[in-house]
Order: sequence, then structure tokens, then C-alpha cells
Amino acid sequence: MSMNWSQLLSHKRLGSRESSTDSTTRTDFQRDLDRIVFSSAFRRMQDKTQIFPLSKIDYVRTRLTHSLESSSVGRSLGTLVGEQIIARHRLEENEASDFGDICAAACLAHDIGNPPFGHSGEDAIRHWAENGAYGKQRVAVLQGSQREDFLNFEGNSQGFRVLTRLQNRDNPGGLQLTCATLAAFTKYPRESCIGNGRFQGVSAKKPGFTAEDQGLFTEVADSVGLLRRDPVLAIWHRHPLAFLVEAADDICYRVIDIEDGYRLGHLSFQEAMELFVAVLPDSPARLKRLGGITGDKEKIEFLRAKVISQAISEILSCFLDHEEAILGGRFDQPLMSQIPHRAEMDRLIEVANDKIYIAPEVIEIETAGFQVISELLERFIPIVDDVAAHGNRARPRSQMMIRLIPEQFIGAQAMPAEDDYTRLLRLTDFVSGMTDSYAVSLYKKVTGISLPG
Repeated sequence: MSMNWSQLLSHKRLGSRESSTDSTTRTDFQRDLDRIVFSSAFRRMQDKTQIFPLSKIDYVRTRLTHSLESSSVGRSLGTLVGEQIIARHRLEENEASDFGDICAAACLAHDIGNPPFGHSGEDAIRHWAENGAYGKQRVAVLQGSQREDFLNFEGNSQGFRVLTRLQNRDNPGGLQLTCATLAAFTKYPRESCIGNGRFQGVSAKKPGFTAEDQGLFTEVADSVGLLRRDPVLAIWHRHPLAFLVEAADDICYRVIDIEDGYRLGHLSFQEAMELFVAVLPDSPARLKRLGGITGDKEKIEFLRAKVISQAISEILSCFLDHEEAILGGRFDQPLMSQIPHRAEMDRLIEVANDKIYIAPEVIEIETAGFQVISELLERFIPIVDDVAAHGNRARPRSQMMIRLIPEQFIGAQAMPAEDDYTRLLRLTDFVSGMTDSYAVSLYKKVTGISLPG
């Protein structure tokens, strides 16, 4: 049994009955990209941490700029792959740009569900669910994937919620993106509780959707023809283009973090240059061009572009070599782990771990962010519970503080849901959607550290 490209490139929109557009101006997949760009969740990424939280230096990447760069690489990868796939399978009804636009849109949204303060934000929510005074008590009563949604909170699952439920919340299917784009976005097509170690491969490493969203992803998977890995558990093999989305992200954060680290003084020019040159094959023309560049900053930028180009070329070859196994669900490794220069690309991560990710300004802010997120969740849980249980008879403080939560994260008529799972899910929707600055500002207000105005 194998997936087929005609179905994998499905134009069907989640939650919409509209047929595919015949517009010559924008294709369905270009419309996906535009809908993501104009969403408020996408704009909020300009104030969400990539590596350096709350940076005062405008050069440093945020989640927004990282997503834009990943999208650019994803479009290149997808288009190059599309040219070859169309020729191999005689897909006359498709354009190579369709592959590129799907990858570009999925890359653009790949971090859209990440909470404030980068990966430490995810850790903070998991820690709160397991150890928080209120969090542990509330999560403990849940079972299966509902419980694991919090104990193993994942930005990728939250991203699927943002795209399919939280943005344009009055629409069935949220932004109503094509199923092809949503499937390519979902790097981990599995529910959160599948049994530790039961399924191998990179696509089973993390959850990709919450228990509440399982039905939505099942609709996506059925539409594009993903292969199911278990008759009972919600777990599928990846959409082939999800491998390219993952690769685009892998390329960008490896290479860009080194460039940012150099610009902020955590790496010397010589260190950064040697790391980049090691990825590139010897080329007299490249060395001549590099010798003609006068500034160190400009030399690093030139090498960064060449490294990305080299990685794209190697990823392309790797994908085409494994295409048949990918379609059959027999290949489940990151493409980056299979390319000729994988050791040199991995070296970029090793150096970043040793010299960049442990920089004092990173650790200090992420530690503070850990406290901010945990404290916000702990403060709001008893408030929401009180109003859910007593309504207008809730404590005055609860009736006052619940007004700080937008109605979409509470429930109909500003009344919290009766069941624990839904209340917790909406609260984590609220907190994880905050920007770094807003989370800090709200934390200061609810703890009395600062007063408004």
C-alpha cells in the first residue's frame, strides 16, 4: 500500500464546502499562505522568542523572521522536488509551484503554536501540569490523550489548533486551509498518548494534535490519503512534504543560529567562518568571491547563503532517493540525518549548544519566562474553576480576574466549560498564544509587581 501524489495534493479545504478555485491570480495553496500571513497569530510571532528572548537588538531573529526564512527555504525545496515528481509520475494537472507553495505555507506556520519564551515555554506548561499546586490536581483526574495533552504539551499540537480552531473561530476548520497544507504542516501525525516506545521513527516522536482535535486531523488524513499506522490509536505516516518542511526548519535554525551567535559576540568570526566552510565543497570561484568581500559581517552572510544552498541541494537528492519508501511509509528519518554533510551540519548544533543557547541573557530570560508562564496558569485555574462552579455567586476576585481572559478562551456567555479538560485546554490556549512582552506585562499585573498606567 502506498500514498499517491494526486491525493496528497488535495485542494479540499478543512471545514469548507467550497470547490477549488479556478482563479488564475492565486492558486488554492497560495491562498493558504496569504491566510496565514494575515492572521493575528502569525503577527504575534514578531514578539515571540527564537533564541534570544526580548532582545533589544533589532538584528536578532524572532519566531516571525525565522518562519519567513524557513518558508523561503521550504518553497525552494518544494518547487525543486515538484519538478522531479511531476516528471516521474506524469502529474500534468499539477505545477511544480504547487509543491513549493504547500511547503512555503506549512513552513510559515510551523512555529505558530509555540508559547512565549521558546522551548522553555513548552517546558513550563509541562512542569505546571505535573508539579503545579493546581495544575497537578486538575490534570491528574484526566485520562489517556486528554491527560498527555498537558503533561506532554507540544507547540506543534497547539499550532494545529491555531490553524484549524482558534483563528477565525466561528468558521468550521478555522482558517479553512487545504488538507494538503495542513498535512504537510503536521510533522508528528499522532495523538499524545500512544504508549512509550511502541512506535519508531521521527514522526512518532511528539504529539501533533490534541484529543479535542483528533477528529479534525482524521478528516485531513483521510482527505490526502495518509497511511494509518494503527487500527485503534490515532497515528499515521507522515505526508511526504512534511519531511521537506522539517528539513527547511532544520537548515534554517542550524545555520541562522550560528550567524546570530556571531553577530552577538558569542562566536568569533574565525569560528563562524570555519563552521560554514566545512559544509561547502571546495570551489575556486567561491573562494575568489569571498576574498573580494571586505567586511567580516558580509563574509558570514555570504557563507550563510552558500551553506543554505548546499543543504537544499543535498536534501533534494536525499528526498528523491527515498521517495518510494516515503510514499510507502517505510522511511521515517529526518532528511537532514541522511545527507552527505550531516556531520558538519550537526556540528552547527553542537557549537550552538555549547556557546549560544547557554548565553547568560538566554538563560536568565528563559528562567524568568518559566516562572511567568507557570504563575499565570496557577493564578487563573482557581479563578476559572470558581466561576465554572458558582457562576454569579463566585468570589468577587474571581468575577473580576476572569475578565482578563478574552471570551473565546472561556466559553459561551463568558461561562467556563463544565468539564476539566476543556477548561484547561482553553486556558493553555490563552497563555500559549501570548507574546513574550504581554505575558510579562500580565504577570506583573496579576502578581501586583506593577500597576496599569
